[in-house]
Amino acid sequence: MQLTRNTIIEGDCIAILSQLPEKSVDLVFADPPYNLQLGDGLTRPDQSRVDGVNDHWDRFDSFDAYDLFTHQWLEQCRRVLKDDGAIWVIGSYHNIFRVGAILQDAGFWIQNDVIWRKTNPMPNFKGTRFQNAHETLIWAAKSENSRVTFNYDALKTFNDDKQMRSDWTIPLCTGAERLKDGSGKKAHPTQKPEALLRRVLLATTDPGDLVLDPFSGTGTTAAAARALGRDYVAIEADNAYVRLSRRRLKSVEPLEKTDLETVKSARAAPRVPFGALLENGMLKPGDRLFSRGRRHAARIRVDGSLTTGEATGSIHRVGAQLMQAQACNGWTFWHYEDKGRLAPIDLLRRRYRVEMGLE
Repeated sequence: MQLTRNTIIEGDCIAILSQLPEKSVDLVFADPPYNLQLGDGLTRPDQSRVDGVNDHWDRFDSFDAYDLFTHQWLEQCRRVLKDDGAIWVIGSYHNIFRVGAILQDAGFWIQNDVIWRKTNPMPNFKGTRFQNAHETLIWAAKSENSRVTFNYDALKTFNDDKQMRSDWTIPLCTGAERLKDGSGKKAHPTQKPEALLRRVLLATTDPGDLVLDPFSGTGTTAAAARALGRDYVAIEADNAYVRLSRRRLKSVEPLEKTDLETVKSARAAPRVPFGALLENGMLKPGDRLFSRGRRHAARIRVDGSLTTGEATGSIHRVGAQLMQAQACNGWTFWHYEDKGRLAPIDLLRRRYRVEMGLE
Protein backbone atom coordinates (compact mmCIF):
# COMPACT_ATOMS: atom_id res chain seq x y z
CA MET A 1 0.00 0.00 0.00
CA GLN A 2 1.29 3.43 -0.90
CA LEU A 3 1.62 5.67 2.14
CA THR A 4 -0.64 8.72 1.89
CA ARG A 5 -0.10 11.35 4.53
CA ASN A 6 -2.94 13.05 6.39
CA THR A 7 -5.51 10.37 5.81
CA ILE A 8 -7.83 8.16 7.86
CA ILE A 9 -7.91 4.58 6.65
CA GLU A 10 -10.96 2.50 7.48
CA GLY A 11 -10.30 -1.15 8.28
CA ASP A 12 -8.62 -3.67 10.57
CA CYS A 13 -5.47 -2.18 12.08
CA ILE A 14 -3.27 -5.29 11.80
CA ALA A 15 -4.24 -5.93 8.18
CA ILE A 16 -3.62 -2.30 7.20
CA LEU A 17 -0.40 -1.98 9.20
CA SER A 18 1.00 -5.01 7.40
CA GLN A 19 0.56 -3.17 4.08
CA LEU A 20 2.26 0.08 5.08
CA PRO A 21 5.87 0.66 3.96
CA GLU A 22 8.65 -0.42 6.29
CA LYS A 23 10.44 2.31 8.28
CA SER A 24 8.08 5.05 7.13
CA VAL A 25 6.73 6.49 10.41
CA ASP A 26 8.38 8.79 12.97
CA LEU A 27 6.04 8.16 15.92
CA VAL A 28 3.21 5.82 16.85
CA PHE A 29 0.58 6.79 19.39
CA ALA A 30 -1.56 3.79 20.29
CA ASP A 31 -4.71 3.79 22.40
CA PRO A 32 -5.59 0.09 22.08
CA PRO A 33 -8.56 -1.73 23.62
CA TYR A 34 -8.04 -1.97 27.37
CA ASN A 35 -9.77 -5.36 27.74
CA LEU A 36 -11.69 -4.01 30.72
CA GLN A 37 -13.38 -7.36 31.39
CA LEU A 38 -16.58 -5.68 32.55
CA GLY A 39 -19.34 -7.96 33.69
CA ASP A 40 -22.75 -6.77 34.82
CA GLY A 41 -23.78 -3.21 34.15
CA LEU A 42 -22.54 -0.63 36.62
CA THR A 43 -25.03 1.62 38.39
CA ARG A 44 -24.73 4.73 40.54
CA PRO A 45 -26.13 4.92 44.10
CA ASP A 46 -29.33 6.42 42.65
CA GLN A 47 -29.59 3.31 40.41
CA SER A 48 -28.93 5.26 37.21
CA ARG A 49 -26.78 3.36 34.75
CA VAL A 50 -23.12 4.28 34.20
CA ASP A 51 -22.23 4.65 30.54
CA GLY A 52 -19.13 2.45 30.63
CA VAL A 53 -17.10 0.66 27.98
CA ASN A 54 -18.95 -2.43 26.80
CA ASP A 55 -18.30 -2.18 23.06
CA HIS A 56 -17.45 -5.29 21.05
CA TRP A 57 -13.97 -3.97 20.22
CA ASP A 58 -13.00 -4.14 23.90
CA ARG A 59 -14.02 -7.78 24.38
CA PHE A 60 -11.54 -10.66 24.22
CA ASP A 61 -12.16 -14.31 25.04
CA SER A 62 -9.08 -14.64 27.26
CA PHE A 63 -5.82 -13.02 28.29
CA ASP A 64 -4.08 -15.25 25.73
CA ALA A 65 -6.29 -13.83 22.97
CA TYR A 66 -5.54 -10.29 24.11
CA ASP A 67 -1.80 -10.99 24.31
CA LEU A 68 -1.76 -12.46 20.79
CA PHE A 69 -3.60 -9.40 19.46
CA THR A 70 -1.10 -7.12 21.23
CA HIS A 71 1.90 -9.03 19.87
CA GLN A 72 0.52 -8.75 16.33
CA TRP A 73 -0.17 -5.03 16.25
CA LEU A 74 3.05 -4.12 18.10
CA GLU A 75 5.10 -6.22 15.70
CA GLN A 76 3.65 -4.33 12.75
CA CYS A 77 4.10 -0.94 14.44
CA ARG A 78 7.76 -1.74 15.03
CA ARG A 79 8.17 -2.70 11.39
CA VAL A 80 6.79 0.60 10.08
CA LEU A 81 8.74 2.76 12.56
CA LYS A 82 11.94 4.41 11.41
CA ASP A 83 15.10 3.26 13.19
CA ASP A 84 15.05 6.38 15.39
CA GLY A 85 11.29 6.25 15.84
CA ALA A 86 9.31 5.77 19.03
CA ILE A 87 5.93 4.62 20.28
CA TRP A 88 3.52 5.76 22.98
CA VAL A 89 0.95 3.31 24.35
CA ILE A 90 -1.73 4.33 26.82
CA GLY A 91 -3.63 1.98 29.08
CA SER A 92 -5.08 1.30 32.51
CA TYR A 93 -4.27 -1.27 35.18
CA HIS A 94 -6.36 -3.75 33.18
CA ASN A 95 -3.86 -3.99 30.34
CA ILE A 96 -0.80 -1.74 30.62
CA PHE A 97 1.39 -4.25 32.45
CA ARG A 98 0.73 -6.92 29.85
CA VAL A 99 1.41 -4.41 27.07
CA GLY A 100 4.63 -3.26 28.73
CA ALA A 101 6.02 -6.80 28.91
CA ILE A 102 5.09 -7.48 25.29
CA LEU A 103 6.71 -4.18 24.22
CA GLN A 104 10.00 -5.28 25.75
CA ASP A 105 9.72 -8.78 24.31
CA ALA A 106 9.23 -7.23 20.86
CA GLY A 107 12.53 -5.30 21.12
CA PHE A 108 11.28 -1.85 22.08
CA TRP A 109 13.35 0.11 24.62
CA ILE A 110 11.29 1.85 27.32
CA GLN A 111 12.25 5.51 27.80
CA ASN A 112 9.68 6.52 30.45
CA ASP A 113 6.30 5.75 31.80
CA VAL A 114 4.06 8.76 32.30
CA ILE A 115 1.12 8.98 34.67
CA TRP A 116 -1.87 10.90 33.34
CA ARG A 117 -3.57 12.11 36.51
CA LYS A 118 -7.18 13.03 35.82
CA THR A 119 -8.53 16.09 37.60
CA ASN A 120 -12.11 14.85 37.22
CA PRO A 121 -12.08 11.02 37.37
CA MET A 122 -15.19 8.88 37.62
CA PRO A 123 -16.00 7.90 41.22
CA ASN A 124 -15.80 4.30 42.41
CA PHE A 125 -19.53 3.83 42.92
CA LYS A 126 -19.37 0.47 44.71
CA GLY A 127 -16.79 1.66 47.23
CA THR A 128 -14.81 -1.56 46.89
CA ARG A 129 -11.59 -0.11 45.46
CA PHE A 130 -9.58 3.09 45.28
CA GLN A 131 -10.98 5.65 42.87
CA ASN A 132 -9.20 5.02 39.59
CA ALA A 133 -7.81 8.51 38.97
CA HIS A 134 -5.02 7.89 36.44
CA GLU A 135 -3.93 6.10 33.31
CA THR A 136 -0.40 5.10 32.33
CA LEU A 137 1.45 5.92 29.13
CA ILE A 138 4.60 4.07 28.08
CA TRP A 139 7.06 5.89 25.84
CA ALA A 140 9.47 3.51 24.13
CA ALA A 141 12.12 3.75 21.43
CA LYS A 142 12.18 1.27 18.56
CA SER A 143 15.43 -0.12 19.97
CA GLU A 144 18.06 0.57 22.61
CA ASN A 145 20.19 2.31 19.95
CA SER A 146 17.45 4.62 18.64
CA ARG A 147 18.11 8.35 18.85
CA VAL A 148 14.56 9.41 19.61
CA THR A 149 13.26 12.96 19.42
CA PHE A 150 12.84 14.59 22.82
CA ASN A 151 12.23 18.32 22.95
CA TYR A 152 13.49 18.78 26.51
CA ASP A 153 13.98 22.55 26.34
CA ALA A 154 10.57 23.18 24.77
CA LEU A 155 8.90 21.17 27.54
CA LYS A 156 10.89 22.98 30.21
CA THR A 157 9.76 26.33 28.78
CA PHE A 158 6.18 25.03 28.64
CA ASN A 159 6.49 24.10 32.33
CA ASP A 160 7.64 27.54 33.60
CA ASP A 161 11.36 26.73 33.23
CA LYS A 162 11.10 23.58 35.34
CA GLN A 163 11.84 20.08 34.11
CA MET A 164 8.72 18.37 32.81
CA ARG A 165 7.83 15.60 35.24
CA SER A 166 6.45 12.19 34.39
CA ASP A 167 3.11 12.89 36.08
CA TRP A 168 0.76 15.02 34.00
CA THR A 169 -2.40 16.53 35.46
CA ILE A 170 -4.93 16.96 32.66
CA PRO A 171 -8.75 16.78 32.87
CA LEU A 172 -10.85 14.18 31.09
CA CYS A 173 -12.32 15.10 27.75
CA THR A 174 -15.56 16.96 28.50
CA GLY A 175 -17.67 19.85 27.30
CA ALA A 176 -17.53 21.08 23.74
CA GLU A 177 -14.49 18.94 22.96
CA ARG A 178 -16.45 15.75 23.64
CA LEU A 179 -17.92 14.50 20.36
CA LYS A 180 -21.59 13.54 20.38
CA ASP A 181 -23.56 11.15 18.21
CA GLY A 182 -26.88 11.90 16.53
CA SER A 183 -28.81 11.38 19.76
CA GLY A 184 -26.61 13.74 21.78
CA LYS A 185 -24.74 10.99 23.66
CA LYS A 186 -20.95 10.82 23.75
CA ALA A 187 -19.79 9.29 20.52
CA HIS A 188 -16.86 7.33 21.93
CA PRO A 189 -16.56 6.02 25.50
CA THR A 190 -12.81 6.63 25.82
CA GLN A 191 -12.14 9.81 23.81
CA LYS A 192 -8.84 11.27 25.04
CA PRO A 193 -8.37 14.99 25.72
CA GLU A 194 -6.58 16.80 22.94
CA ALA A 195 -4.31 18.46 25.53
CA LEU A 196 -2.80 15.05 26.31
CA LEU A 197 -1.98 14.34 22.67
CA ARG A 198 -0.62 17.81 22.07
CA ARG A 199 1.83 17.36 24.94
CA VAL A 200 2.94 13.98 23.59
CA LEU A 201 3.54 15.44 20.13
CA LEU A 202 5.24 18.56 21.46
CA ALA A 203 7.57 16.35 23.49
CA THR A 204 8.56 13.71 20.95
CA THR A 205 7.99 14.98 17.40
CA ASP A 206 8.99 17.89 15.20
CA PRO A 207 6.89 19.73 12.61
CA GLY A 208 6.56 17.63 9.45
CA ASP A 209 7.02 14.30 11.28
CA LEU A 210 4.61 11.50 10.43
CA VAL A 211 2.49 10.21 13.33
CA LEU A 212 0.61 6.91 13.11
CA ASP A 213 -2.43 6.07 15.23
CA PRO A 214 -3.53 2.44 14.71
CA PHE A 215 -6.65 2.82 16.94
CA SER A 216 -7.80 6.26 15.87
CA GLY A 217 -11.28 6.31 17.38
CA THR A 218 -12.70 9.78 16.88
CA GLY A 219 -9.42 11.21 15.59
CA THR A 220 -7.86 12.98 18.59
CA THR A 221 -4.30 12.13 17.53
CA ALA A 222 -4.97 13.29 13.98
CA ALA A 223 -6.56 16.54 15.21
CA ALA A 224 -3.59 17.30 17.48
CA ALA A 225 -1.14 16.46 14.70
CA ARG A 226 -2.91 18.70 12.20
CA ALA A 227 -2.99 21.63 14.65
CA LEU A 228 0.73 21.25 15.43
CA GLY A 229 1.98 20.93 11.86
CA ARG A 230 2.65 17.20 12.02
CA ASP A 231 1.39 14.74 9.42
CA TYR A 232 -0.75 11.76 10.39
CA VAL A 233 -1.98 8.38 9.26
CA ALA A 234 -4.95 7.11 11.25
CA ILE A 235 -6.49 3.64 11.17
CA GLU A 236 -9.99 2.95 12.45
CA ALA A 237 -12.29 -0.04 11.93
CA ASP A 238 -15.60 1.59 12.90
CA ASN A 239 -17.24 3.51 10.06
CA ALA A 240 -19.16 5.79 12.44
CA TYR A 241 -15.91 6.86 14.13
CA VAL A 242 -14.24 7.41 10.76
CA ARG A 243 -17.05 9.72 9.63
CA LEU A 244 -16.93 11.68 12.90
CA SER A 245 -13.14 12.01 12.64
CA ARG A 246 -13.20 13.31 9.10
CA ARG A 247 -15.85 15.87 10.02
CA ARG A 248 -13.81 16.88 13.09
CA LEU A 249 -10.60 17.39 11.13
CA LYS A 250 -12.27 19.81 8.73
CA SER A 251 -12.66 22.26 11.61
CA VAL A 252 -9.06 22.04 12.83
CA GLU A 253 -6.97 25.06 11.82
CA PRO A 254 -3.22 24.38 11.67
CA LEU A 255 -1.03 26.84 13.55
CA GLU A 256 1.10 29.27 11.58
CA LYS A 257 4.58 27.98 10.81
CA THR A 258 6.23 30.67 12.93
CA ASP A 259 4.01 29.71 15.88
CA LEU A 260 5.25 26.12 15.68
CA GLU A 261 8.84 27.07 16.43
CA THR A 262 10.05 25.94 19.85
CA VAL A 263 13.04 26.49 22.11
CA LYS A 264 15.90 24.22 21.01
CA SER A 265 18.70 22.79 23.08
CA ALA A 266 22.24 23.90 22.27
CA ARG A 267 23.02 20.21 21.92
CA ALA A 268 20.58 20.02 19.02
CA ALA A 269 22.38 22.76 17.05
CA PRO A 270 24.75 21.74 14.23
CA ARG A 271 28.27 21.10 15.48
CA VAL A 272 30.87 23.74 14.60
CA PRO A 273 34.57 22.96 15.14
CA PHE A 274 36.64 25.77 16.59
CA GLY A 275 38.93 25.61 13.55
CA ALA A 276 36.03 26.66 11.32
CA LEU A 277 36.14 30.11 12.92
CA LEU A 278 39.78 30.43 11.78
CA GLU A 279 38.95 29.30 8.25
CA ASN A 280 36.11 31.82 8.14
CA GLY A 281 38.34 34.68 9.33
CA MET A 282 36.38 35.37 12.50
CA LEU A 283 39.55 34.62 14.45
CA LYS A 284 43.11 34.05 13.26
CA PRO A 285 46.29 32.34 14.48
CA GLY A 286 48.09 34.58 16.95
CA ASP A 287 44.92 36.11 18.40
CA ARG A 288 44.63 36.02 22.17
CA LEU A 289 41.64 34.65 24.08
CA PHE A 290 40.82 35.40 27.71
CA SER A 291 38.81 33.87 30.51
CA ARG A 292 36.15 36.01 32.17
CA GLY A 293 37.83 38.93 33.99
CA ARG A 294 41.07 38.24 32.06
CA ARG A 295 42.34 35.96 34.79
CA HIS A 296 43.73 33.57 32.16
CA ALA A 297 44.98 34.22 28.63
CA ALA A 298 45.89 31.91 25.75
CA ARG A 299 47.16 32.30 22.20
CA ILE A 300 45.53 30.63 19.18
CA ARG A 301 47.79 28.41 17.09
CA VAL A 302 47.39 27.56 13.41
CA ASP A 303 45.68 24.21 14.06
CA GLY A 304 43.05 25.75 16.35
CA SER A 305 44.75 24.65 19.54
CA LEU A 306 45.46 27.09 22.38
CA THR A 307 48.65 27.57 24.36
CA THR A 308 49.20 29.42 27.61
CA GLY A 309 52.92 28.67 27.71
CA GLU A 310 52.26 25.89 30.22
CA ALA A 311 49.08 24.23 28.94
CA THR A 312 48.38 23.29 25.33
CA GLY A 313 45.34 21.71 23.68
CA SER A 314 41.80 22.34 22.52
CA ILE A 315 39.67 25.17 23.85
CA HIS A 316 37.97 22.65 26.13
CA ARG A 317 41.09 20.85 27.37
CA VAL A 318 43.05 24.00 28.19
CA GLY A 319 40.04 25.50 29.96
CA ALA A 320 39.67 22.35 32.06
CA GLN A 321 43.37 22.37 32.97
CA LEU A 322 43.22 25.99 34.08
CA MET A 323 40.14 25.34 36.22
CA GLN A 324 41.59 22.06 37.48
CA ALA A 325 38.36 20.40 36.43
CA GLN A 326 37.44 17.19 34.62
CA ALA A 327 35.71 19.06 31.79
CA CYS A 328 35.11 22.57 30.50
CA ASN A 329 32.87 24.15 27.88
CA GLY A 330 35.50 26.16 26.04
CA TRP A 331 32.86 28.02 24.04
CA THR A 332 31.67 29.85 27.15
CA PHE A 333 34.97 29.83 29.08
CA TRP A 334 37.02 31.67 26.43
CA HIS A 335 36.36 35.24 25.32
CA TYR A 336 37.66 37.34 22.44
CA GLU A 337 38.29 41.07 22.59
CA ASP A 338 35.93 43.29 20.62
CA LYS A 339 36.55 47.04 20.85
CA GLY A 340 38.06 46.71 24.28
CA ARG A 341 35.31 44.48 25.63
CA LEU A 342 35.29 40.72 26.10
CA ALA A 343 32.64 38.53 24.49
CA PRO A 344 32.35 34.71 24.61
CA ILE A 345 33.54 32.93 21.49
CA ASP A 346 30.15 31.17 21.50
CA LEU A 347 28.78 34.35 19.90
CA LEU A 348 31.13 33.78 16.96
CA ARG A 349 29.92 30.17 16.71
CA ARG A 350 26.32 31.35 16.54
CA ARG A 351 27.20 33.93 13.89
CA TYR A 352 28.97 31.24 11.88
CA ARG A 353 25.87 29.02 11.93
CA VAL A 354 23.72 31.89 10.65
CA GLU A 355 26.17 32.86 7.90
CA MET A 356 26.55 29.25 6.78
CA GLY A 357 22.78 28.73 6.76
CA LEU A 358 22.95 26.08 9.50
CA GLU A 359 20.08 27.58 11.48
